[in-house]
Amino acid sequence: MATVEFSKTGITMQLAAMTRVEVNRYAGNTFDGRLVACLDDDHLVYAVIAIPDYPRNDPLEVVVMAQVVDEKIVIVEDRTDKPLYKALLVNAKIPRAQIILEYAGEQLPEQTKGNE
Repeated sequence: MATVEFSKTGITMQLAAMTRVEVNRYAGNTFDGRLVACLDDDHLVYAVIAIPDYPRNDPLEVVVMAQVVDEKIVIVEDRTDKPLYKALLVNAKIPRAQIILEYAGEQLPEQTKGNE
């Protein structure tokens, strides 16, 4: 994930609130561990981490992760069978043009990219 400088406009903050809600829906218990939400409103980064039960045979894993950047939702990782972008389209009514699937190779427009 690139380090991005951004402004917190009203639209950016609305997108952040909707992203936070949708990402948080992935949190919960599984048959072999927990899915824990990591919600960072200061940096507008929202993720769910899979934590296996003990004894841990597998490492922690990012299940889903998104960051809101300049009025766009950048989905950094999505390993779910119910993709975050679909939840944002259906539940939050976010236009597809405002969703960037970084994990699938999509990129932010050049004017919003920060220093990498």
